[in-house]
Amino acid sequence: MEEWKRLLSECITHPKQLLSKFKIDIEPLEAVVAKYPMKISKYYFNLIEEFDDPIWKQCVPSPLELQDLYGVEDPLNEEVDSPIPGLVHRYPDRVLMCVSENCATYCRFCTRKRMVGKSTFNPSVDLYLKHIEYVRNNSSIRDVLLSGGDPLLLSDDKIEFLLKKLRAIPHVEILRIGSRVPCTFPQRITSKLCNMVKKYHPVYVNVHFNHPHEITEESERACGLLADAGIPLGNQSVLLKGVNDDPEVMKRLVQKLLKIRVRPYYLFQMDLVKGTYHFRTRVETGLKIIEALVGYTSGLAVPRYVIDAPGGGGKVPLQPNYIISMNGDRVVLRNYEGKIYIYPQPHENEPSVRGLPLYGSQSRVNV
Repeated sequence: MEEWKRLLSECITHPKQLLSKFKIDIEPLEAVVAKYPMKISKYYFNLIEEFDDPIWKQCVPSPLELQDLYGVEDPLNEEVDSPIPGLVHRYPDRVLMCVSENCATYCRFCTRKRMVGKSTFNPSVDLYLKHIEYVRNNSSIRDVLLSGGDPLLLSDDKIEFLLKKLRAIPHVEILRIGSRVPCTFPQRITSKLCNMVKKYHPVYVNVHFNHPHEITEESERACGLLADAGIPLGNQSVLLKGVNDDPEVMKRLVQKLLKIRVRPYYLFQMDLVKGTYHFRTRVETGLKIIEALVGYTSGLAVPRYVIDAPGGGGKVPLQPNYIISMNGDRVVLRNYEGKIYIYPQPHENEPSVRGLPLYGSQSRVNV
């Protein structure tokens, strides 16, 4: 048995196993686990420093999961946008394939909380082939995202089966993999895996780190193996109350990500998932975080803040408003320090513009 498979078999799956490190009442947690399964890799569990810290909140069941009166099972209407079970076709030129129901750690805030770790969804090779045939028959699809669960918990052979079949379709230009194992189970990332994946370039991997404490020597090594294989890495964080809803925490996270060659890509507003209300923040919180990053750290470190619109509307980008006013003559801007600047709008028939040379010294337009 490969070492990573042995380690995966040792995951924590019952509240009583928490007692090895913490003195807590596990009875309320047992009711939660009966509805929403529990799984924590030993590696990720060992990142917990104290009860209810940011790592604990993400992976240990909470009685609050059963007190959510507002969430829905499928807030993004993925099942409505699924012509085949497990395949989501929401955007014109790309599809998402759920190829695994398993994860190394079950995030308590998961968008697919309704299906992850449950026997109701267990994708087979026959289902993969139906997904691939759908992609082959739809020439508008140029981008395929493998998701789950976690695709990288499949065997190397199954991952290669999927990549090879998809890469053989002429109109598929981009292959992507969404995985949290570089964060929660970095032992899965091996040289053997990376050498196989790079045969099917261009392949992109989107990882998922939410807190600076998740960036360790082990996760840095895992991301390094992927990056050294020529695989571009982007990070997708979720804005979580009590975990990363603080500008300084987020700044530390994005700066650490760049140091391990991971580009911050998305910061997601929490979806309206049943059992996750206690993680939700107000949208103003996310806007303040972005405002605290823009100008105060490298633009490479600033993720795109988005809401995945409820009901399947797709990702909607959110930005602090830096435009104070705009008309046909000028745009009044506010910079990251709150200072005001004016940008003059061009006018094609304006003599002062028509008479200027295309290159070389030009007169400054006074406003």
